[in-house]
Order: sequence, then structure tokens, then C-alpha cells
Amino acid sequence: MSNQVETKTRELCEAILQHIQSGGIKQRLDTFLADASARGAYESLMSKGQALQEKQHSGQTLEPAEIAAFEKDRDALLKNPVASGFLDAQEEMHDLQHLVQKHVGKTIELGRIPTADDLNSGGCCGGGGHGHSHEGGGHGGCGCH
Repeated sequence: MSNQVETKTRELCEAILQHIQSGGIKQRLDTFLADASARGAYESLMSKGQALQEKQHSGQTLEPAEIAAFEKDRDALLKNPVASGFLDAQEEMHDLQHLVQKHVGKTIELGRIPTADDLNSGGCCGGGGHGHSHEGGGHGGCGCH
């Protein structure tokens, strides 16, 4: 790898770290990690969600009571500002990573710096935002992640 690419990559990484620090992302992540109650509720919800997905993928019918219990736990988690801040910070990290990957990938693909039109065309996520919603459970199901 050329020395210039390595240097510029390091500068990009420094800019990303600065953004994570100044945007409060790191603080929200650290606050969540220090809150055992919020972490426990999050981990429990993720386990329940995984169990429901596995049950559904194995062809079993999800009972309305199971779904309702999961939704109740999810709503309670989202009312916790520490957990909600963590989920928002996670989404911001995902968006940042996707932005960098998209720009670099398009640059390599096109052999030039991509324009806004280049970035908004092609691929399943070419149109930009994923329609993130905590209630929807993530990234809008575009399948590119």
C-alpha cells in the first residue's frame, strides 16, 4: 500500500474518532456499559428476540402472548434513556461505518471521487437512509448488512 494512502487512511480514522468523541457517541456507549440494569434489560430483550426468530425460522407459529411480551419488554427498554441513548449511538456508528464504506467502495468502483448522484444510485441502499426505527428493530431490512 502506498505511503500516501496509509497516511490519509490514518487521518480519516483520526477524524472518525474525533467525531465519535465530539458527537457524544462514546459517552452514550460508556454510560450504557456502566449501567448494569440497562445492559441486563438489553441483553434479555436480544435473547428473547433471538429465540422468537429461531422459533419462527424453524416453522413454528409465534403465539400472540410471546409477541406481546417481547413488545412490552422492548417498549420498556426504549423508555430507559440510557438504553435509548445506546441504541441511538449504535445506529450512528452503523451510519458512520456505512458512509465510509460506501464512499470508499464507490471511489474504487468508479475510479474517481463519487458525486452525490453516484452515491444515491445503485445497490439496495443507494437511496440513503434505512428508515431506522427502534420499533422496527433496525435497519429497514435492506439486507446489505
